[in-house]
Amino acid sequence: MIPERRPMYVCVCRAVTESEVHDCIAGGARTARQVRDATGAGGDCASCVRKICAILKRSEDLVTSA
Repeated sequence: MIPERRPMYVCVCRAVTESEVHDCIAGGARTARQVRDATGAGGDCASCVRKICAILKRSEDLVTSA
């Protein structure tokens, strides 16, 4: 039996998952502010902004190395 995959939350305050952030980036977001405007992540306590920036950086690195 394969264990169920649970979503990884980037922003607990707004219940935004990592996959939602990736979808937002795929849709054209390039900054944490753009991700916040689209998903709400980082709009409350902002403790997730570093994680969002890391995801943005990783996705940028993947594009430039491809």
